[in-house]
Amino acid sequence: MARGSLLPVILLLLIFFLPADLSAQCSICTKTAQQLGERPAKALNAGIIYLGLTPFLIIGYIGYRWWKDNNN
Repeated sequence: MARGSLLPVILLLLIFFLPADLSAQCSICTKTAQQLGERPAKALNAGIIYLGLTPFLIIGYIGYRWWKDNNN
């Protein structure tokens, strides 16, 4: 297998084997979410994951473009 095609395979495996329910709440947010109910708690958790993942995706994209431009 070529080295360049190994990364997409690893990413796909990670997507399939990561748990579907990720907990991203601190203890205070968990207590607040428990008082709100199940649907708002899931929405709060999804929002926390979204806000935490967005900077990593942006920095990852910039880093990938920088790496690709410097290796050509």
